[in-house]
Amino acid sequence: MEARIMTQHPERGKQGVNISRQKYDLVREVIVAVARKRGEITFPDLTDDVRQRLAGIFDGSVPWYVTTVKLDLEAQGVIERIPGSRPQKLRMVIA
Repeated sequence: MEARIMTQHPERGKQGVNISRQKYDLVREVIVAVARKRGEITFPDLTDDVRQRLAGIFDGSVPWYVTTVKLDLEAQGVIERIPGSRPQKLRMVIA
């Protein structure tokens, strides 16, 4: 049986989703690497960078997994949204 993880959501009252632990770990690793390298990054650029890095090795909707894992990382305080940014910008909180 495949290991799974229940993600968190940064907004009160909203629930995360139950996803594959292997896919979560892979997408998380890439999001953190991209965010560390770029400093501040827009959400669309983050999604594009993750998609490029996972091309040919990831089975599933990269944008959906990026959104899900990003929300979990926000809830954990690993990354944060930059207030007032349009499009949404993100940055690392934990180095």
